[in-house]
Amino acid sequence: MQLVCRDELFEYAEQVKNLGNTLFELLSEGLGLKPSYLTDIECNQGQIILCHYYPPCPQPELAIGTSRHSDSGFLTILLQDDIGGLQIFHEDRWVDVTPTPGAFIVNVGDLLQLITNDKFKSVEHRVVAKNAGPRVSIACFFSTHFHPISTRMYGPIKELLSDENPPLYRETLVRDYLTRYYAIGLDGKAKTALSDFRL
Repeated sequence: MQLVCRDELFEYAEQVKNLGNTLFELLSEGLGLKPSYLTDIECNQGQIILCHYYPPCPQPELAIGTSRHSDSGFLTILLQDDIGGLQIFHEDRWVDVTPTPGAFIVNVGDLLQLITNDKFKSVEHRVVAKNAGPRVSIACFFSTHFHPISTRMYGPIKELLSDENPPLYRETLVRDYLTRYYAIGLDGKAKTALSDFRL
């Protein structure tokens, strides 16, 4: 049984990696760049999968599942069950992300916002506690900091810049950005890490 579960996880990881590569191609094209641009600069070179389990909460109004934050990496692909609880912050209010069977949720991360010079923006989100039953989600994060030997500097993509669109951020090593991100912590402060790299 354990072997079957492990094999299924490896197969899932491979399929999500393929989906991520396709998304990076589409995002590259959306920026007016060649399809392989974001993979050529190694936005897809680190991948980690985290499984979250939230037990049912008898008093959800007194608890929080996960506090307000944006993801630090380039892209996150999330699979959630039918319990729900995920919310995004949009137009100064929290909006429920209603579960859709068989659908993934894709979040832009802070580093993708940085390299696209705010063309794509990371989304602040949280998970609220529920009493309907246990909530399970599987998140796949793409970020080069999972490859600790990476020495690539990331800054606004030069092909996107012009006199009318100057760089908004300074270049950084991913690990340096992550150091700042984790030093600040979650609960609505994570976006502060990104603002700390603005010019």
